[in-house]
Amino acid sequence: MELTASPPRFREGCEAARRAGQVVGFVPTMGALHEGHASLLRRAMDECGFVALSIFVNPLQFGPAEDIAAYPRPLEADLAMADGLGCDLVFAPTEAEIYPRGRPEVTVDPGPLGDLLEGASRPGHFRGVLTVVAKLFNLAGDCRAYFGEKDAQQLALVARMVRDLDFPVEVVPCRTSRQPDGLAISSRNAYLTEEERDAAAVLFEALTAAAGLVRQGERRGDVLRAEMAKRVGAEPSAKLDYVAAVDDATWENVHTLNGPSRALVAARFGKARLIDNVTLPWEPRWSVQNSDAEEDS
Repeated sequence: MELTASPPRFREGCEAARRAGQVVGFVPTMGALHEGHASLLRRAMDECGFVALSIFVNPLQFGPAEDIAAYPRPLEADLAMADGLGCDLVFAPTEAEIYPRGRPEVTVDPGPLGDLLEGASRPGHFRGVLTVVAKLFNLAGDCRAYFGEKDAQQLALVARMVRDLDFPVEVVPCRTSRQPDGLAISSRNAYLTEEERDAAAVLFEALTAAAGLVRQGERRGDVLRAEMAKRVGAEPSAKLDYVAAVDDATWENVHTLNGPSRALVAARFGKARLIDNVTLPWEPRWSVQNSDAEEDS
């Protein structure tokens, strides 16, 4: 495994792999690697001949009230995991190497979706995310880029950026890795006390409850959102930020489910702010049933 902090060397490593006829798999991260990242790397290795990993704590995506200095940076442990999994190239630049002239004057506008949900709670966050991902994609070049579905809004925005700006990148969504009780694996889980860790399982319980209602025939978005809010609100350790049920393609708030949709939740447990989401059950025949019901009403 090669380690580099040099953007030109990272670009050349990916280009050399393509010249050798290999498909480049790329996993961009902020480090503090865990099983969720490992699952992305394993999938990339299954599907690609050459796998590159980036580790960079991006200052542009942290707000004024967020302590970037406290973000974990266990580089030696991260490199050991990447090496053990068989990663070919690790790009771990400094801030000066990514932003040599300081904060960039030109950034990527995430569009209207960037102001909703996570964007509303963390103003400017997605502009920072897309700006650094655009820089990384420009360095990596033609590749398959692997992102976890836990950060579903980020994944949707990266896919839109690739589509709208014609990056030679295939964005590959990967299933959320979870603990046995359903808690989504996240670097931020390390901030939880033992009691908060147990309480945080309520997020997946709330999402599962919404999915269960859909299976039972519920289609009203307000009912699903109310159920999730009630579940999280009943946990004393949780400070609810938002619940949402959105169309999985447009990300518009759902009034009545009439196609593939997604339930999302965000809440704070002590120092940790956690997010999670699930796709809601859907079968094409339900659209026909809903249409018939609307015509009869």
